[in-house]
Amino acid sequence: MSGDGVQGLRAVDFDFELPGELIAQQPPEERGASRMLVMDRESGKVRDDVFDNLPNFLRAGDLVVLNDSRVIPARLYARRTTVREKQESTGLIEVLLTEPAGDCEWRALVRPGKKVGVGERLVFASSAGTIELEADVLERGDFGERLLRFAPVEDFFAVLERIGHMPLPPYIRREDAGEDRARYQTIFAEERGSVAAPTAGLHFTEEMIGRLAALGVETARVTLHVGLGTFAPLRVERVDEVKLHRERYAISSEAASAVRRARREGRRVVAVGTTVVRTLESAAARSAVMRGAGGEIEAGDGTTEIFISPGFDFKIVGAMLTNFHLPQSSLLMLVSAFAGRERVLAAYRHAVEQRYRFFSYGDCMFVG
Repeated sequence: MSGDGVQGLRAVDFDFELPGELIAQQPPEERGASRMLVMDRESGKVRDDVFDNLPNFLRAGDLVVLNDSRVIPARLYARRTTVREKQESTGLIEVLLTEPAGDCEWRALVRPGKKVGVGERLVFASSAGTIELEADVLERGDFGERLLRFAPVEDFFAVLERIGHMPLPPYIRREDAGEDRARYQTIFAEERGSVAAPTAGLHFTEEMIGRLAALGVETARVTLHVGLGTFAPLRVERVDEVKLHRERYAISSEAASAVRRARREGRRVVAVGTTVVRTLESAAARSAVMRGAGGEIEAGDGTTEIFISPGFDFKIVGAMLTNFHLPQSSLLMLVSAFAGRERVLAAYRHAVEQRYRFFSYGDCMFVG
């Protein structure tokens, strides 16, 4: 679309200046009360608007695709027992669960990670001091990654709900609060498994869903569980060296049929969030490889490590709603692939000048 190619691009080519005070630390007072920057994908022209006017930029027959993944309280705090026989306890360790890895096993990020070695046991207690979970460290990876095996409990997710914290991103410089349990979650979240919110969906209210239906806009839901593939920082200089972590997705037969029907009838597929873009384009690429289907969407579960950067050939998505993303991030590269790096960076500069709120709890951008 953009004419930009990934060859020769560096991560710093996706940098921009962002004053710290523009990073949203709280959600808006009311869900959906956000500003919306509207960008024409072809020309790069932008206009300032509000999310409440989203229906003005959609048309009857559009298919709006949402991510129904549910954020789990994936941030836990543990103590190490360095000598099990003596149960000597050490300082508090932050553990962020990132992906299930088998029966009672999870991949996780630990901080501080240098002292947490293979063979150690971590204990997780309630505020009253009762031990609720225990986990052994099975493997050690880079950048604080660990493989943990938890001792079996009757209902692991129920325990997480009791002692876990909502995994607010590090640029939100506060502890999670009670309201984050609802506000860092979309209204259509059902399938639990994300460790970060699919943030473009946070703006939607039941009223907005109803308004879209009245307009003749169809909606469908897919699932991509947000993990390290979405939010982990890039640690390479060149864009062609980027490798993302694997993330799990699922597309129901109803959603696959809706996408196929929209494409067959020449209707626009509008992705709500980069997670939906990655799900749909991953499924199209998988179908093309396995069945030579020319990018046709099929139902099923899968995993994706897809990295979308300038030069990518979009098969499914015709418009997107997305939040503003971090400098030099894979998500900013995805939006740049869709609408052109220079045009997107110019739109971001405009957003900074107009004091939009950035990142997870911030404002949004419609690209169509």
